Amino acid sequence: MWGHKIGNDPVVQGETNGIGNPHRSGGVTGGIASKLPGLDVFMEIFFTSIVLVAIAEIGDKTMLLAILLATRFKKPVPVIAGIFTATLANHALAAWAGSTLAAIFMSDAFRFTVATGFILMAAWTLVPDKVDDDIKVASQRGAFVATVIAFFVVEMGDKTQVATIALGAQYHAVWAVAAGTTLGMMIANVPAVFLGEQLVAKISLRTVHKIAAALFLLLGLWQFWELSNPA
Repeated sequence: MWGHKIGNDPVVQGETNGIGNPHRSGGVTGGIASKLPGLDVFMEIFFTSIVLVAIAEIGDKTMLLAILLATRFKKPVPVIAGIFTATLANHALAAWAGSTLAAIFMSDAFRFTVATGFILMAAWTLVPDKVDDDIKVASQRGAFVATVIAFFVVEMGDKTQVATIALGAQYHAVWAVAAGTTLGMMIANVPAVFLGEQLVAKISLRTVHKIAAALFLLLGLWQFWELSNPA
């Protein structure tokens, strides 16, 4: 993470190409926001996003919705395709929104807000989810279209979308974050589509939620550490 290069341009030691602290010199204007990240940086952001969202999604209301959709339509492939399409669209917008906000509010106060947000996410992750009773799945639209609409709507304001916004604000790499969070969602939801309630019954959701909460907490504390130890 430390002292990577993008292209042939040197990066100041102790900075992360705008990662974690995009507001230092070499951040928004001279780091990831102005150039595509190097492969090593991209993969670091990509895998961080995968792990965080895959764990946070287990037992989440969108995973429960995936089970509901699979049960309703009994067509796993269109449902999975719908989940992928809705998630990619939703999370690309979320990562872009986070990155844009971080570019506009280039201040320690905003970074403090992002760090606090990760810690609040840790607490939120421990709260059990359920699919809202008023969610209607229009089966006459077909499995794919109904899944895209239902999943996109339910994901709005959900913890995994909020996490994607925060990751976008932290890392300033929209496509690396969006690709990672989308794959993380698929890792959690594809087995749910095929196994349904059997998967939920075999997993200790409380343990998984604690692991996700610990990851969010560590990200928040890392941000606070960077704030207190400027380069």
